[in-house]
Amino acid sequence: MGLFDRISRVVRANVNDMVSKAEDPEKVLEQSIIDMQEDLVQLRQAVASAIATQKRTQQQYNQANSQASQWHSRAQLALQKGDESMAREALQRKKTYSETVAKVKESLDSQTAQVENLKRNLAALEGKISEAKAKKDMLKARMAAAKTQEQLNNTVGSLNNSGAMAAFDRMEEKVLQMEARSQAAAELAGGGGLEEDFLKLEASSDIDDELAAMKAEMLPPSSGNNQLPASNQDSSEVDAELEDLRKQLDKT
Repeated sequence: MGLFDRISRVVRANVNDMVSKAEDPEKVLEQSIIDMQEDLVQLRQAVASAIATQKRTQQQYNQANSQASQWHSRAQLALQKGDESMAREALQRKKTYSETVAKVKESLDSQTAQVENLKRNLAALEGKISEAKAKKDMLKARMAAAKTQEQLNNTVGSLNNSGAMAAFDRMEEKVLQMEARSQAAAELAGGGGLEEDFLKLEASSDIDDELAAMKAEMLPPSSGNNQLPASNQDSSEVDAELEDLRKQLDKT
C-alpha cells in the first residue's frame, strides 16, 4: 500500500469520525424530510412534463390518424368518379399518414408506460415521506426520552460517587451510635432495667406465697362449720413472737 493511499484512508477516517460526532439526530431527520420533499417536487415536475409530452403525442397521433382516414375517403371518392390517377395519389397520401400514425403510436405507447411508471414512483415517494414524517416524530420522542434517562443516570451516578452522599451516610451512622449510647446510659441509670423489675416481682410473689402458707399453718383446725376461738395465752405468745421478729428486722 502506497503512502498516499494510507494518508487518504486516515484523512477519510478522521473526517467520517468528525461527521459522526457532529451529527445531531434531530437535525438530520429534519433535513432528510426536506431532501425527500425536494425530490418529491422534482418528481412531480417530471411527471407533469411527461404527461404534457404524452398529450402532445396523443394529439399528433389523432391528427395523423384523422388525416389517414380522410385521404382514404378521398381515394374512394376519386375512384367512384372514375379518376384512378387521383385515387392513386390519395392513397399515397394516406400511406404517408399511416406510417406517421404507426411511428407516433410507438412513441405514444412508450410515453404512456413512462408516465405510469413515474406516477407509481410518485405515489411511492409520497407514501415514504408520510411514513418518514410519522417515524420522525416517534424517533424524536424516543430520543428525548433517551436523553432524559441518560441525564437521570448521570445524576444518580454522580450522587453515588459524590462526597455529599458519603458524608450523609457517615452522619446517619453517628446518629445511630448516639442513640445506642443514650439507650445504654438510660439502662445503667435505671438499674437493671426491665429484667430486674421482673425479678423483683417474682421475688415478691414468692414471699407472698410463703406468707400465705404460714398463715394457713397458724390457723387452728376446724371442726365442721364451727371454729374454736384461740385462747388468750396462745394470742399473747403470738404477739410476743411478732414483737421479737420486728426487733430483729429493725436490727438488720
